[in-house]
Amino acid sequence: MVRPYKMKGQKRKKKEKYDREEESEQLDDNDMPESPKKAKTEVSELEKEKSEEVVDEMPGIPIVPADTGKKPGVIFILEKASLEIGKVGKSYQLLSSDEHANYLMKNKRNPAEYRPDIAFQAIQTILDSRVNKSGRLKALYVRTQQGILFQIKPHARMPRTYKRFSGLMVQLLQKLHITAAGKGEKLLRVIKNPVTQYLPINSRKIGFSHSSEKLVNMYDYVGTLERDMDLVFVVGAMAHGKIDKDYVEDYLSISEFPMSAAYCISIITTAVERKWKIL
Repeated sequence: MVRPYKMKGQKRKKKEKYDREEESEQLDDNDMPESPKKAKTEVSELEKEKSEEVVDEMPGIPIVPADTGKKPGVIFILEKASLEIGKVGKSYQLLSSDEHANYLMKNKRNPAEYRPDIAFQAIQTILDSRVNKSGRLKALYVRTQQGILFQIKPHARMPRTYKRFSGLMVQLLQKLHITAAGKGEKLLRVIKNPVTQYLPINSRKIGFSHSSEKLVNMYDYVGTLERDMDLVFVVGAMAHGKIDKDYVEDYLSISEFPMSAAYCISIITTAVERKWKIL
């Protein structure tokens, strides 16, 4: 009987395999390539080192050239922001009424006062405004209810979701700064009080409160201000209460109805954009 060709092919392959094994046995140990397991271990160690280096980094993109020194600009200060971290279980988290109501009540705190989402929305509204994108936002300061003051650079690209924002705030309040990836620039950093030491001398400091007796049309009010003067707007980022700061020169109410901080800021930025003809 004639043996099938396939069987011959299999035997020939088997013999070639043995020949290759004999040749490999004659190789010197120094000529052997590095084991894949060892190479994989070294790669994983390098990746681990890189990940540790960028723990406190975030992407930062310049929106406009930082050439706003000759033009008047806007500074926002968010007061009494509910940004407090606590150790829940084994990890530190940004405390909020939605997620940590039981934890807050056990620690004899009022859950209604823990609204970090207000600061999140206010920050997004400021950074998304045409005032910022045109380069006229000079600074953004946030002071928490615990008195911690931190600065956010106008060109910082903040997280778009609350969950990522929450993680970023935990990181900031623990490490005191957030660095731009690859540049070393501190996009967010905790700074010393008081905030007045960072404000321009020639500036108008305006606060907003629904309880203020001075009810104005914001578009008309901004139109009466000097064109060459920097404007400092102080807005409360808390659920209840009012801001009462000595450095504020004028307290305004811009509506007959209570408004959220984010909507109040949108009215302010729109009025400034009209005044300076920013389209």
